[in-house]
Amino acid sequence: MQQPEIHDFLIRYFSSNGCDFEESLPGKLTVQLTEELDRELTNRPFYWHYLEKTGGIPNPMKLTFLTDREAFPDEKGEFIHFGSPRLHQLFTSAKKLAGYVRLYENNGTPAGQQTPLLPWLCVNLKISYQCDRKRDVYQSIGLQLINGRMVSDFHERLVEMNLTPKIPDYSFTLSPLILPKSGLARIQNLLKEGIRKEDHSWAEDARKRWQEDLDLLDHFYEGNEEMPESLETEKTALKEQYEPKINISVINGGLFYLTGTAI
Repeated sequence: MQQPEIHDFLIRYFSSNGCDFEESLPGKLTVQLTEELDRELTNRPFYWHYLEKTGGIPNPMKLTFLTDREAFPDEKGEFIHFGSPRLHQLFTSAKKLAGYVRLYENNGTPAGQQTPLLPWLCVNLKISYQCDRKRDVYQSIGLQLINGRMVSDFHERLVEMNLTPKIPDYSFTLSPLILPKSGLARIQNLLKEGIRKEDHSWAEDARKRWQEDLDLLDHFYEGNEEMPESLETEKTALKEQYEPKINISVINGGLFYLTGTAI
């Protein structure tokens, strides 16, 4: 991850969480935290506990981040680079805060013209194929919660739309006929059915390598009158290393209310 990419991430992270930038320059950002992000990032539990007890007025911190140290050699601020603890903290926070969103399509409806918005459930998932090797596949599935239609690469479609956290004027939402929990189960079933139809020769190959190492291990202890306790431990370790597994995990998701012609 290059420094310009880190700078762009900082802008997206803080702006998405309602923070104001007092200074925004290439390589430098000064951001006024919201109360929520101050609690999230600054580790001041005693300060916030004191305010809650006394009824004081919150005063969230203001932070300066530098992503180009050479451009601001004498500037006071926290240098952010790939691998820095602060960046890791922000990645973790972004994952937690962005686990679920609710957004509405803003298509510029003319004044006085009412536009219905259809509910879509979007789930971004990671499918991990694991043995002594690992391969991750990412998928984004959208499910319309009225007619049950499913669309792949849904996130890629969303990024092209004008979305807003507040329902636009002259728009109204339609109530879902499919509950989000039921919709998630439908998406999971779709993925599992697709996985069952895939070529799983990778798993058979892993089992062959597993058996070869087991045979080698047995040959190493061949002739011993008593098998050492470590033998079972080594066999358990080989199982953990080679046993084929497929895991489906949800990265994030949300409800998106879109016009009938959006997808």
